[in-house]
Amino acid sequence: MIAPVGQPVPDTPHAVSVSLPTWKANVGYEEGEDWVISAMQTGYPRFFVHLTIQELEREVLSQYGKEGERVTLFPSRRAARRCYDFFRDKRPELDGVRLLHLEPDDSKGKAVGPQNSSHHDLFSKGPKRYQRGASQHSFSYPDELPATNGAKTNGHAESQDFAQFVEERFGRNLNAQLATKAKLAVRRRIAGCLTTNVELEDGLEASNSDQKQEEQQLDVPEARLRNVSESDVYLYPTGMSSIFEAHQSAMAISQKRTGQRLRSICFGFPYIDTLKVLEKWGPGALFYGKGVEEDLDDLERRLESGERFASLFTEFPSNPLLRSPDLARIRQLADKYDFAVVIDETVGNYININVLPYADIIVSSLTKIFSGDSNVMGGSLVLNSKSNLYSDFKQQFDQQYEDDYWAVDAIFMERNSRDYIGRIIRINTNAEIMTNELQKSSLVKEVYYPALVPSRKYYDACKTTDGGYGGLFSVTFHNPEHAHQFFDNLQIQKGPSLGTNFTLSCPFVLIAHYNELDWARSMGVDPDLVRVSVGLENAEELKRICRNALVDIQ
Repeated sequence: MIAPVGQPVPDTPHAVSVSLPTWKANVGYEEGEDWVISAMQTGYPRFFVHLTIQELEREVLSQYGKEGERVTLFPSRRAARRCYDFFRDKRPELDGVRLLHLEPDDSKGKAVGPQNSSHHDLFSKGPKRYQRGASQHSFSYPDELPATNGAKTNGHAESQDFAQFVEERFGRNLNAQLATKAKLAVRRRIAGCLTTNVELEDGLEASNSDQKQEEQQLDVPEARLRNVSESDVYLYPTGMSSIFEAHQSAMAISQKRTGQRLRSICFGFPYIDTLKVLEKWGPGALFYGKGVEEDLDDLERRLESGERFASLFTEFPSNPLLRSPDLARIRQLADKYDFAVVIDETVGNYININVLPYADIIVSSLTKIFSGDSNVMGGSLVLNSKSNLYSDFKQQFDQQYEDDYWAVDAIFMERNSRDYIGRIIRINTNAEIMTNELQKSSLVKEVYYPALVPSRKYYDACKTTDGGYGGLFSVTFHNPEHAHQFFDNLQIQKGPSLGTNFTLSCPFVLIAHYNELDWARSMGVDPDLVRVSVGLENAEELKRICRNALVDIQ
C-alpha cells in the first residue's frame, strides 16, 4: 500500500524517506503549498530536521536563547565552529551569530556561564529531559542486541514485519556499549574482511591472521577491496559528511604541497550537494556537468597549459543519469598533474564495481544500499593505501578525524548491513528486468542505466567478475505529461532516497533542482525524468507494476 502524503517511508520513527506519491504532491512540496506541507510528519533528512531534534532545539532556545534567535544543533564543537566560520566568511555583515556549547556535567556544581569571547561559548549540562533517566526521553539498555541469529524468514512480507517489529520494540533502545564493536564490524565489512553472515560478537573476535581466510569466505567471487585495512576506513554520520571531509583534506594537502589554494573539479552531473560543497567551501570548482570525453579533452588542455587543481570528484555511476566516467584516463591525468581523485561509489557499490585502483579516496553513503532498511544514516571514506598521496591523507585523517557517528546509528547500521551482498545480487536482477520492460515501450524516450548508456564500456572496465549494474535507473518520455502519468501510476512507494529494500521512485530533477530546471536541462538532464530505485520484491510483480503503469497512460 502506497503511503499517504507526508507519511514516513517506511513507517518507523527514523525513516529516511517521506511519501510524495504524485507528481502534483512533489510540485506542491516545492511550492510550499499548505495541503502538502501541513501533512508532512517527517522529511528527507537533508532538508528536514527530525521532530525529536526540533523538540531539543526548542528546549535549548527556551533556556539559552534570545528574542528572535534560531538554533541549529551540531554533534561537536568542531562542527559548530565550521558553520560559524562559514557564516563569518560568506556573510560578514551578519551580527549576533554565536556558539553555545552544552555538555554533560557529572559534578553537582553549577553550570559554567558565558565565556568572554566574541561567540559567547557557553557550557552547561543541557536540558534535563535529554539526560539518561529523564522521564520522556530515557533510554533502556538491554544486555545485548535482539538476536536474529542470521535467520531468514519465509517471504519478503514476513521479513518486513519482523524488521518493523524490531524497529518499534528496540529502536534506539540498544546497548550503546556495543557501538565501538559495531563500528569496527562495519569498517571490517567495508574493507572486505568480514563475512556477511557473522554475528557481531563473533565478527569482532577475528584476529589479523584470520582476515585472509575471511576474505575467501565472502559470498562474491573476489574480495571487493583487496589489501584494504579497516584502519583506512572512516565512518561518518552521513555520506555527505564523508564527501565534505574528503574535500577539506584534499584542499589542505594540496595547499601544503603547492603553497596555493587550488580549485577542485566536479566531473559529471552529481548529486547537487556535492557540487555545492566544492563550490562554497574553498576557492571554488570547475564543473563538467556532462562528464564526457570532450570534457576530459578540455581538462587535459587546461592542465597542459599550466592550470592546477587540488582534486577531482566524480560519481561512479552518476545520479541520476547513470553515466560512468573514464576512470583510467582520469587516473593518468591525476598522476601526471598531481591532484587527488575522490570517487563516490554509492550507486555502483562495493559489490558490483571495484574503483579503488583509480581513486585516492572512495566515499559512500551507507544510508543507501549498505543499510537498505531506510531507518538509519551513515557514510564511509576509504583511503587507497597504494595511492601516491596515501601517506599525506593518512596523516591528515589520523590527526583530524573526529568520530561523531552516533552510537545507536552504528549499531543499527551493523545489523542492517549483515546481508547486504545477497540483497545487492537480487536487486541487480530486478533492475535489469524492469529496465528491459521499459525499453519495449514506444512511449519511452530513454532509459538511463549503466548497462544501457554509451558509457557502459567504462562501467564494465570496473565491474567485478559477477557484479551487476546496480539497482538505480531513470526513465524519460517523449511527452512530459506521460512521465507525470507514469509516475502517478506506479504502484510502489514514492519519495526521495535510493538503495532501499523496497522499490522507491521520485521525480528526482524536480525535487533536487526545482529552482534551476533550465540549468539542469542545459546539462542534458530532463526536468521530467523519473528515477526508480529497485528493491527486493518479486521480479514478476515488478514487471507487472511496470507494465500497468505504462498501459494506464492516457
